[in-house]
Amino acid sequence: MRLTKYGHACVRLESGDQVLVIDPGVYSDPACLSGATAVLVTHEHADHVDAAALAAHPDATVYTHPALAPSLGAVPVEVGDSFTAAGFAVRVVGGRHAEIIDGLPGCANVGYIVDGVYHPGDSLFVPAEPVDTLLVPASGPWVKLGEVITFAREVRPARAFPIHDVNLSEIGQSQFDEWLDETAGTAYARIPLGASADLA
Repeated sequence: MRLTKYGHACVRLESGDQVLVIDPGVYSDPACLSGATAVLVTHEHADHVDAAALAAHPDATVYTHPALAPSLGAVPVEVGDSFTAAGFAVRVVGGRHAEIIDGLPGCANVGYIVDGVYHPGDSLFVPAEPVDTLLVPASGPWVKLGEVITFAREVRPARAFPIHDVNLSEIGQSQFDEWLDETAGTAYARIPLGASADLA
């Protein structure tokens, strides 16, 4: 399986001729959706879902939580569901967006474990099942570095790659990478935009 980073929180998974995309938002390269047969959306925020870009790819089946599904013409999925999308085994976990302050934003957020790759969306939910590859959020109004390190330690993946990093400068990315590499307790690396990692 090949994992390609397409900007901010968006990744593309490919295995043979099967293509699945997670969270193609407004900061993502639209090329991420080319040839995709399935799309997973964690929640409603524009940095995770670009409705216009999805509408340009009507052949791709979109999955998301029930509150958002009607507006996207998507298949509704809920926490605890297991299904197959584009040939990948998917399990839905989590449920709520991480709090910024005063209970906000208070919206639904589902994470996805796709053949061992965990995309948490905007949350630091620790799933019960083993995770091979963690996509770890690096920046945002709801993210604190210490909490991210604790999240990675508790998930205990074999490897981790950063996502959700559009707000970080090159210096900020470098500092985040140093902290995670030294303290997260896993094999950590950054995938440059448009580049890929081959996963066993």
